[in-house]
Amino acid sequence: MSPRPVFVIAGVGTGTGTGAATARLLAQKGWRVALVARNPDNLNNLANEINEAGGEAAGFPVHDYSYNATLSVFDAISAHKWSSADPSEVRGALWNAGVQEVWKPFLEVSEKEIETTLQFNVAAAFGFARGAILAFKENELDERGARGTLLFTGATASIRGNVRTSGIAAVKFAVRALSQSLAKEFGKDNIHVAHAIIDGIISTGPSDVRLDANSIAKNYVYLAEQDRSAWTWELDLRPAHEKW
Repeated sequence: MSPRPVFVIAGVGTGTGTGAATARLLAQKGWRVALVARNPDNLNNLANEINEAGGEAAGFPVHDYSYNATLSVFDAISAHKWSSADPSEVRGALWNAGVQEVWKPFLEVSEKEIETTLQFNVAAAFGFARGAILAFKENELDERGARGTLLFTGATASIRGNVRTSGIAAVKFAVRALSQSLAKEFGKDNIHVAHAIIDGIISTGPSDVRLDANSIAKNYVYLAEQDRSAWTWELDLRPAHEKW
């Protein structure tokens, strides 16, 4: 692994959820963190928090979640001058964005909503994955025998449809299928691709029936640190009291 590898995280919200928790933990472990989202203020706030705590983070705002936007952001990340002079390679990426997801009865879903949710949640995931894999392919093998790790955040709707979920299940199924296809295609190139099913509601406080974002982050770091002799493609996470 390069002295200060870069981990790209798309989808950090307001700084209280899974993306932000993962960014903080990775920074504590020595990664440079490239934060991708649409709100520049939220990005700057999280980056400043991480930097003040001794980590290295930078925000890379995108105008929208589209194929071109999430692909081209990797060029901006590659050109970025980090605060320390250590060399850097993109070695990790997390697609954690969930934008314009449609939760409504099927007959109420409009064509415009279908087009928008497919662009924001599927096409954008394709662009992000392409940017990550192209970056990984430039890397030499690290001590784990890998060139990089690409993670996707999924949900219960990734594997099961339900009432009012035709819109969100369609895009979650698509991203899961994308992750599995990439894992099979690029494993031979020593690129690790994994998908996490988050089966429950993510909490920002103590709860027996909600997932803790910090606990999810620990699992993402676990995936990123696996060696190639035993790679996980998919894991599912849920709180102890979740009905499933």
